[in-house]
Amino acid sequence: MEKNRNFFLTIGLSILILTLWQVFYLGPKTEAQREQARIEAQNTQNAQATSANGATSANIPQGNAPQAGIPGQTAEAQGAKPVTREAALTQSKRISIDTPRVSGSINTVGARLDDLFLKDYRETVDPKSPEIELLAPSGVKKGYFAELGFSGNDAIGTVPGPATEWNIEGNDKLTPSTPVTLTYANEKGIQFKRVISVDENYMFAVEDTITNPTDAAVSLSSYGRVTRFEKPEHASGTYVLHEGLIGVVGDQGLQEISYSKIEDNKNMPLAKATGGWLGITDKYWAATLIPPQNESFEARFSYFTDGTPRYQADFLSAPVTIAAGQNAVIKNHVFAGAKEVAKIKEYEEKLGIKQFELLIDWGWFYFITKPMFYLIDWIYKFSGNFGVAILVVTVLLKALFFPLANKSYKSMARMKMMQPAMLEIREKYADDKVKQQQEMMQLYKREKINPLAGCWPVLVQIPVFFALYKVLYVTIEMRHAPFFGWIHDLAAPDPTSLFNLFGLLPWDVPAFLMIGVWPLIMGVTMFLQMRMNPTPPDPTQAAIFTWMPIIFTFMLAAFPAGLVIYWAWNNTLSILQQGMIMKRQGAKIELFDNLKGMFKKKEPAAPAKTDKPAKK
Repeated sequence: MEKNRNFFLTIGLSILILTLWQVFYLGPKTEAQREQARIEAQNTQNAQATSANGATSANIPQGNAPQAGIPGQTAEAQGAKPVTREAALTQSKRISIDTPRVSGSINTVGARLDDLFLKDYRETVDPKSPEIELLAPSGVKKGYFAELGFSGNDAIGTVPGPATEWNIEGNDKLTPSTPVTLTYANEKGIQFKRVISVDENYMFAVEDTITNPTDAAVSLSSYGRVTRFEKPEHASGTYVLHEGLIGVVGDQGLQEISYSKIEDNKNMPLAKATGGWLGITDKYWAATLIPPQNESFEARFSYFTDGTPRYQADFLSAPVTIAAGQNAVIKNHVFAGAKEVAKIKEYEEKLGIKQFELLIDWGWFYFITKPMFYLIDWIYKFSGNFGVAILVVTVLLKALFFPLANKSYKSMARMKMMQPAMLEIREKYADDKVKQQQEMMQLYKREKINPLAGCWPVLVQIPVFFALYKVLYVTIEMRHAPFFGWIHDLAAPDPTSLFNLFGLLPWDVPAFLMIGVWPLIMGVTMFLQMRMNPTPPDPTQAAIFTWMPIIFTFMLAAFPAGLVIYWAWNNTLSILQQGMIMKRQGAKIELFDNLKGMFKKKEPAAPAKTDKPAKK
């Protein structure tokens, strides 16, 4: 039957979505976690921290030597064992950072930003859990820092690099209203003055003034690097989200290099360009370098294995010549913080940063994902609850696609009314399939029926489903966003489980049995929606008809709770909408009959008839 063909097409599309989810998300994620556990176990046995010096190219100096490419020994000697964060912070003089949204310190050695916490974000939904640690000193096992310095030559002498100890001039506490000034003078009298400022969010500005008091011109280049020791524990290994090295360099477009890819390639230089940014991104946080947007620079992504594995994004600017008795000013920016949509967009516009909004992974369907986020965020400002905003957006989407759904449901209702005529054609031309199809198409044309009408609502829902999933998965605004009751994080799966009676039994349920309340509600609504149609006469089709809601319940239990809530609410609206349209069309609503039939006791099959005479 055409209705069954539509049903199987719908099921096929749904299974395809969930199969892709299993293959490209759950599978790679599990393997990535296993591999990370193996690496950490090995590093625990053979832990060797490396200093920040060894992670640069020949043109990006690693130490305090005037010759580019020759590493100098810093306070953290290569091969030293990792120390605690507290111990690392006491190894050098520091400038404290205190803003409304970040706290930490700057290492005066290298003027390195290597100690940063995000005040507004916690590790868990518990408000007493630790603040998110974004950056850490190079001496600790998982060092992660941003650094700006210079590459010189013999003529200019020693230039500030990783091992340079800057002098603090005046204020020693960085706040939005109190910048800090660092100074350094080399053996040839070249003077370096660095002013570091920060806004009330996550953008650091670094302005360097180089003064040449000698009687000869000198030249130098500035460099910047973001270096991370070891891969983060929960780095995503999926096509849904990029985590790793990232940047936009000139007209080369967005560059997304995963940890595994840079491990294979080791060194990936990019062509010289003007404008852009680069760094390392996590799901919700990032540390990026922003060179002057009107000056050329060379960029590179690298992976180093001497000592502790480390990943690096760096740039080297074009040489700057400073005439005798003159000075030059170089201004760079460093973003280190949460990837908040509004702030990222604001920085792009305010500072003229080329395509900085691509720091947020909107995906290929950004033309759906971004409007979806902005709509949810706009409604959130009125409702104060992202879950409520999702429910409202679902209603708006239903209203937007109502003409299409209305047409589809009308066609489905007419198909139900034409079932007797369709059955008659099949029986009449049972031995002539070609004639049967011709008569069926004539019936469709005469009655204005679209046999594929039932698929359109599902096809429309698929991109919306992915867009909403992407919004929930990648935007920090959804992180730890509560709904009502037991849902404290819409971006995480429902934390309850049927198999411990939703927390009443003291049993830690395995992940594959975490079937919470909302997945169950979604399964029930899906079951009711499918029962709006007649049960297929074929036993196999009927079994699929019955089992699909159960399969979906188990599969969607691992999805973010916000997505499951959307699906359940969308199913409910679809049931109401389909019921109203079918009633107006005079078509029978099969829901109640189907439910009664499930509990009705089946009559025993009648004995087969026989032509043999009864025995006397």
